[in-house]
Amino acid sequence: MDYQRKWIDLDPKLIRWVGKSNLHITLVFLGYMNDDEMYDICQIMKEVAKKHEPFFINLERIILGPPGKTPRMFWVEGEKSQELANLQGDLSEKIEQRSGAKYNAYRPHITLARFRYDLAMTLPKVDEPFKYQIPVDSVEVMQSNLKRSGAEYSVLESVELGT
Repeated sequence: MDYQRKWIDLDPKLIRWVGKSNLHITLVFLGYMNDDEMYDICQIMKEVAKKHEPFFINLERIILGPPGKTPRMFWVEGEKSQELANLQGDLSEKIEQRSGAKYNAYRPHITLARFRYDLAMTLPKVDEPFKYQIPVDSVEVMQSNLKRSGAEYSVLESVELGT
């Protein structure tokens, strides 16, 4: 990734860059689920995906995240998107109805890197323009596998929007 080159001097023991194949926007973080719960989530996702048409997200800036806390990540944030807000809201509402789980306020972002607290304290403020548009034409249920090198994600179910 080009952005990594800008920060090449950072101690690699203190920062872990997310691989290109693991870049994603989380709509609802589910945590651990058993097979029956995961089946229900996939059914909800299929139901919700039918009601939403494909759209685009315009990415606009790279910042340190999460905002308002000691930063632990480089994030790409996008412009506010009503389509994304509607999709995320519908998913979280349906999942809450079925599971009773409550979800925090949603802040869409793509994590580029995670870093240790001691590195966070030495970084300057980051707020850089980043112009890129990505199509959103499907939603996926993903499983994270935590490894020493960082999380790796695999798609358990994928559903096209509007079908």
